[in-house]
Amino acid sequence: MAWLAVVPRVPSPRAPVRASGDVQCVYVVPAERDSGVGGRMLAAVLARAVEIGLEHVTVHSSPGAVTAYERAGFSASAQLLQATPT
Repeated sequence: MAWLAVVPRVPSPRAPVRASGDVQCVYVVPAERDSGVGGRMLAAVLARAVEIGLEHVTVHSSPGAVTAYERAGFSASAQLLQATPT
């Protein structure tokens, strides 16, 4: 399974309707791992993001899955910052 959370964004003068996405909860059952099914799911999620016009898609990965996301086209971004509310 793979979930794409679609998040509305603040309008801009050039784009009154904006949204971004976040890939969440990607899971492949152990018997199907290393078969390419995860890559196909990520490709489908990214294709859907294009279809609905998302500006960008992010993912918060576990360390072991980073290379899978990189193979799907994700890369680190110097502009994406994160804070943990305390």
